Amino acid sequence: MRKNILITGASSGLGKGMAKEFAKQGCNLALCARRFELLEQLKSELEQINPNITISIKVLDVNDHEQVFSVFNAFKEELNGLDRVIINAGMGKGASIGTGYFNANKQTAQTNFVAALAQAEAAMEIFRAQNHGHLVTISSISAVRGFRRAMTVYAATKAAITSLSEGIRIDVMHTPIKVSCVHPGFIRSEINEKVKTVPFIVDTETGCKALVKAINKEKANSFVPSWPWAFLHWILRLAPLSTIRKMS
Repeated sequence: MRKNILITGASSGLGKGMAKEFAKQGCNLALCARRFELLEQLKSELEQINPNITISIKVLDVNDHEQVFSVFNAFKEELNGLDRVIINAGMGKGASIGTGYFNANKQTAQTNFVAALAQAEAAMEIFRAQNHGHLVTISSISAVRGFRRAMTVYAATKAAITSLSEGIRIDVMHTPIKVSCVHPGFIRSEINEKVKTVPFIVDTETGCKALVKAINKEKANSFVPSWPWAFLHWILRLAPLSTIRKMS
């Protein structure tokens, strides 16, 4: 069992939901995000769910790359090692390319990919030194194709996350270090709360239970919830652009 689990972007949305599920399973948690007051509230909730686990919280802006390394290492020292790191922090700002929103698109690119790279570097340094660990990246069903409007840069960053994860996985093949990339379908969370009509969307609790179940299986790639995304992602790869256009 992976006992000590670090989750970034843990103060809300999928990070918060996953923390609750892992607490029920008796895991010690290292939780970080930008909003400390929300982390404090979450810690209180988790202590009610399971008073027998260790919960450590720290402020972290994943775009402060030096801070990523220092916070990850501080968690490692506090918990006497890390068994799993879940790179979850991300954002979905953006607009169609060339419509005057470069700064928003750049912010999404930096947070979802460059900051994720920093988190992967920090986690893998720890895992390589320990000679064990489980790196988990949160990609998206949108990684399988390009999408338009606000999804253009978001989908591109998630495709990059999927590729990055596979590269790391190849690098540590035949070692005790595992690398999993999870591709959520549409799960209601803070990042998409303003989106009205989305196909096959599930509530946060349902989505997070599916996420944790997939993470615990430690498969290389998973699509969650498995229905319909384990099947539908193959259809998306072959769908004509007109269909993809209607989805975004």
